[in-house]
Amino acid sequence: MSQGTTRRKYTKEFKVEAVALSNQPGMTVIQAANNLGVRVKDLYRWRHELAEAPEQAFPGNGRRRPEDAELEKLRRENAQLRMEREILKKATAFFATHAR
Repeated sequence: MSQGTTRRKYTKEFKVEAVALSNQPGMTVIQAANNLGVRVKDLYRWRHELAEAPEQAFPGNGRRRPEDAELEKLRRENAQLRMEREILKKATAFFATHAR
């Protein structure tokens, strides 16, 4: 984004209403996006998110879906365990050479 432009934020209710409008008979996604003043790409993404997980769609303000939060936690834990394993390898090698 260029300087001076602000990112538009939409509420969950607005997104749900926009998806409902785009799903009406005789209404195309492009028409709905133009009527609402949103990008077509955003409306398609909202439709996909709502269809994929209706209860968890549009968490907003940096909140993540439970699966994403759990995945991040597991990745951090995995990195920690790898680091500990490397330390133990080095310690084992050190004591093996000095024990002789």
